[in-house]
Amino acid sequence: MITDDHFYAIIMAGGGGTRLWPVSRRKRPKQMLNLLREESLFLMCISNLEGVIPPERILVVTAVDQAGQLQQQAPQIPRVNFILEPQPRGNAAAVGLASVFLQRRDAAAVTAILAADIIFQNVEGYRSLLRSAFMAAQAGYLVTLGIEPTYPATGYGYIERGERIPLNLPHAVNSVNKFKEKPNLELAKRMMADGRHVWNSGLFIWRVAQVLGEYQRNMPELWQILQTILAKCAGDAPIPEAISADWEKIQPQTIDFGIMEKAQKVAVLSASGLGWNDIGCWDSLYEVLPADENGNIRRGEHILLDHSRRTLVFSENHRPILAVGLEDTIIIDGEEALLICQRDESQQVKEVVKILKDSGRERYL
Repeated sequence: MITDDHFYAIIMAGGGGTRLWPVSRRKRPKQMLNLLREESLFLMCISNLEGVIPPERILVVTAVDQAGQLQQQAPQIPRVNFILEPQPRGNAAAVGLASVFLQRRDAAAVTAILAADIIFQNVEGYRSLLRSAFMAAQAGYLVTLGIEPTYPATGYGYIERGERIPLNLPHAVNSVNKFKEKPNLELAKRMMADGRHVWNSGLFIWRVAQVLGEYQRNMPELWQILQTILAKCAGDAPIPEAISADWEKIQPQTIDFGIMEKAQKVAVLSASGLGWNDIGCWDSLYEVLPADENGNIRRGEHILLDHSRRTLVFSENHRPILAVGLEDTIIIDGEEALLICQRDESQQVKEVVKILKDSGRERYL
């Protein structure tokens, strides 16, 4: 029986957060920002693990140029626990890199794969769910967390649940019939109505040795590169300079497609009432911040809204902002740039950032 001394967390904290431009930028991406309260999304992710995983068993996967700031924010996490990617190669590679070094440290490790930009407002409920997920992983399942849908979302992937797995746990665990991509609205309505589908949270819990066996079976080229990298580094963490040539050979892939859709013994642990949200764009932030009686949200100083409804204004500056007659609008006043868009277009901010890059305006990224 594996004890909780072998429970770990791997936090993915290396993204650029381009959909939250102009506040999220290369030198200060979203996971480092205090978007919701007086601590960053990264620190919120760590705080949520209190009582479940201690800091010495939290690993952080991030980019080389982001590690210093994250280490300053979380000095309680040992520096050797920061796993540095030379450059992005998809989350299958990032998870695999952390996993091979974690297995070297602890062959009996069971770990949760978490994202620094996912929040849970019901923290105690989330911790209870994690404990059940660790128990299911100990029983030999690759576990993913499913969120009971509250509306027919088109921005999330879905999981179709199968039969109930007979585990004596506080939360229901089901087999997974199928992972499904982001649907159109009509399909999302049907999946929500049938009661079999949950949102794919992108959070996973499993025995490290078991998932690495799936890498060997289903992603053999990546697995072999990871073994080469492991052989080149003697300690508990990779050395970016030593592995960069091998890392460049990796074809980017997601963990969902590369592993979970093909793996054996995949289970989903479903939950509701957790206040789950993937802070991926400005409209998702609108969903979790408190609004006034007109549905407006103000974050910053000297913000005045007149005859406006369901509008988010977020300012990093001290200059007054006055908006009149707006509905379903987002205004983001960054240090060097201003963004204005409709709420239902906030996912397209990533394309605007690409335009800035392609036009040589990289100083604003």
